[in-house]
Amino acid sequence: MECFLSFSHAPPTTSILRRSVTHASKTNRNGWLRAKLHEDDDPLLRAATNVVSLRFQETHRPAFFVDLYVGCFVSPHIQMGMRKSLHPYCIATKFIDDKLLRTVNHIDGLKQVVLLLDGMDTRPYRLSWPTSTIIFDVSPERVFKRAAKKLEGVGAKLPRSCLFLHVPLKSSNLQQSLRAKGFNGNQPSIWAIQGLPLMTLRSFEAILLVVSCLAMNGSFFVGELPSWLQNTDIGIKVREWMEKLFKSNGFWVDMVIHKGVAKSLGKDQASIKFKIS
Repeated sequence: MECFLSFSHAPPTTSILRRSVTHASKTNRNGWLRAKLHEDDDPLLRAATNVVSLRFQETHRPAFFVDLYVGCFVSPHIQMGMRKSLHPYCIATKFIDDKLLRTVNHIDGLKQVVLLLDGMDTRPYRLSWPTSTIIFDVSPERVFKRAAKKLEGVGAKLPRSCLFLHVPLKSSNLQQSLRAKGFNGNQPSIWAIQGLPLMTLRSFEAILLVVSCLAMNGSFFVGELPSWLQNTDIGIKVREWMEKLFKSNGFWVDMVIHKGVAKSLGKDQASIKFKIS
């Protein structure tokens, strides 16, 4: 099952999507383009690069969403697939983008956005954030630094009067690190998760605990469930398990499937299944 979730933190709200791939197949047998690595074969970098390829392809299709900066991450000789249907990752990206902007534009004064990402996400630059938005990027540091250099090289700029701060995923105390960067738990916040490399239930639960401890009532959490959940003992009971897990951390949960989101947007979801490599 693939789904998005929407949750609220007592009563914040959360939306999460579960997709069928963390990174695409190493080969291009299914017709999707794949970015090539030119440096060390870092698994975190490889995962981030593979979804970069999906954003690059979507940007060059009839516009569903546009990532003006994604081209700096891919080879100039990349081969593009010609599929007409949408990959679940692209559906999730559009869903999360829309939820983020719709929510942040309803907050008065200072806006705090915490993005839990893979290190190569360009949302801080490509989305039209309102003024007085502080964006915290929690992601693998080595991937983020590599991506930041490439983005600087193409002149990526933040929207006016916005601030962007990075917090390494492997911080010894993530809550403390966010506070040290200026996060204020007494102000509303918006959290989004997509592509953050969490490979165990314990690490996923640890992130939920961070959000639960830092987000005040009325905050919002949107995102995409890790694909490996379908391979755990949770199995088809993922909806029931997720509701219980999030409610135990103070969230109200709303789970949405990819197909439902695609249909509401007048799009077709890719029927092809990708496996984790």
